[in-house]
Amino acid sequence: LSPPGRIATLIVPADSAWEQTSGPAPVVPPPLRAQVPGERIREIAGVLRTREPAAILAGDVALLDPGIRSAACAAAKAGARLLCGTFPARLSRGAGRPRVERIPYFPERAAEMLAGLRHVVLAGDRMTVPFFAYPTISSEILPAGCRVHTLAEPGEDVVGALDALADELGGGADPVVEAASRPETGDGPITPDGVARVVGALLPENAILSDEGATSSLGSLPATAGAPPHDWLPLTGGAIGQGLPVAAGAALACPDRKVVALQADGSAMYTLQALWTQAREKLDVTTILFSNRRYAILGMELRRMANAEPTGRTAGLIDLSHPDLDWVQLARGMGVEAEHVETLGGLRRAFAAAMRTPGPRLLEVPI
Repeated sequence: LSPPGRIATLIVPADSAWEQTSGPAPVVPPPLRAQVPGERIREIAGVLRTREPAAILAGDVALLDPGIRSAACAAAKAGARLLCGTFPARLSRGAGRPRVERIPYFPERAAEMLAGLRHVVLAGDRMTVPFFAYPTISSEILPAGCRVHTLAEPGEDVVGALDALADELGGGADPVVEAASRPETGDGPITPDGVARVVGALLPENAILSDEGATSSLGSLPATAGAPPHDWLPLTGGAIGQGLPVAAGAALACPDRKVVALQADGSAMYTLQALWTQAREKLDVTTILFSNRRYAILGMELRRMANAEPTGRTAGLIDLSHPDLDWVQLARGMGVEAEHVETLGGLRRAFAAAMRTPGPRLLEVPI
């Protein structure tokens, strides 16, 4: 239970299967977060007072409401940019919440975004590193001469440190928050951006987005920026297959909230049984299943590494056809209501119905 959280293993003796219990164990309160020393806060304030180009890279509870407001306030008073990593564990976002810049996935794009910075202040996070190395692209994303300073380590009282930093800096501009907005959806054939617009137009307040759409859900963040306040749970660590289980876990933890899973077909094959869990537990999860019948992100990375299209056996390893996967039948076989949607108008109708109706549902969209 020590912040920021760890993997736990429970080992019990065999006779716990038949002996009587003496009663529930007392609840152990989680340990308090370690306070950040005042001298560290004053040192960071001194760096930011130079007004050299700076950014605060927030993580941990500094990306959750209300901590994200503390991070935005400190950044505004320092005249600094507010950033988050490429794939934070969880991000509170939407209309009325502070605007956070996400570091791009590809290292050259990240380097472009961070160009000109002289200081990066870590607030509950560690410096983002690219997922892959490439033969002709540098993995260095910070500009030469940029210094990295630690305000609070993950697990320390990062929100308290940000509040103290804002107090130390004194007056300043108000943080920028996202304005309420909904994208136009239109009609026509399914496209990744079109799917993102439908989600942004209909996402209900306090929803939870489990995003493992990979290449197909890149437009989901800008399309939902002005949607009602919600939480975003992206792919973390680079391992694929977490999207459906994360959606199930979120629905179990928060049964009063709508959960929307943006899910790629390739990674869904790793943890298909999560659909059965959703049906068995009657979880309120709506899955939009992007069916492009290939591991598109792996193909993209192969092209970037080899500077050529995958061919032969390599191409076959990232192909999901022959036979084609039928996600409507797969979902129904697990007990989840499902349908195949061919147009944006059809998706809007089906997604709107899913947002009104509790229980698991899967919408397969061809990409």
